[in-house]
Amino acid sequence: MRLAIISDIHGNLAALEAVLADIKTRGVDRTVNLGDCVTSPLWPKETFEALHSLALPTVRGNHDRWIEEFPDDKLSPAGLFARNALTAEQRRTLHGLPSQIRLDDGILACHGTPDSDTTCLLEESLDDGRFVPARREVLAARLAGEPAARVVLCGHSHRQAVIQAPGECLVLNPGSVGCPVFADIPIAANLEYRSPHARYAVITKRARGWQVELLALEYDWQAASARALANNRPEWAHAMLSGYVK
Repeated sequence: MRLAIISDIHGNLAALEAVLADIKTRGVDRTVNLGDCVTSPLWPKETFEALHSLALPTVRGNHDRWIEEFPDDKLSPAGLFARNALTAEQRRTLHGLPSQIRLDDGILACHGTPDSDTTCLLEESLDDGRFVPARREVLAARLAGEPAARVVLCGHSHRQAVIQAPGECLVLNPGSVGCPVFADIPIAANLEYRSPHARYAVITKRARGWQVELLALEYDWQAASARALANNRPEWAHAMLSGYVK
């Protein structure tokens, strides 16, 4: 089995198209999407339409849930932009996505942790607000409800990582396809990747276990930046070019 894993596209159609084109060259059997599909001031509607046409196995992210559940005044500016760009039916479709997907070979796909779409599985925060790799005991507690999982696929933090967790469970975060840093929230500065690349991963079943490839692609991030600027979001324009928030 050979899977491509994408996550946290955040409405960046230009990055998604580059990643999908690269996936086509890698002979994968299936592509799995870990959610947070459209929320951004970029191309939310166009990204939804592209993903809908592909019908990929897709987990619901927290932003996919919030775009339907939250009132306007509780959404971030990017969330409100995406809500207004999508139809009511499209928003319901995102909200109706599953919170988990179980695949063959003991693979569990989720957005954050297996039981929370707002908690980062592989990171924890310090008192000063910085995020660091989660301690083994913290990671073990977050995975305790899934003793049969041999591979856990997660997103949410936008940070690429592959970890051998306690209990011989492999945990993979493919990084963010289209959003190196979510520019609407101050905490994002503690999670930013500091480069504008489109990120995803490929995981391959071998006789002795799993091989993981973490990929970071160049794409037309100038176009993504220009789109954010055209939609009056200069902070997103900067983030798309640099991977930093100002």
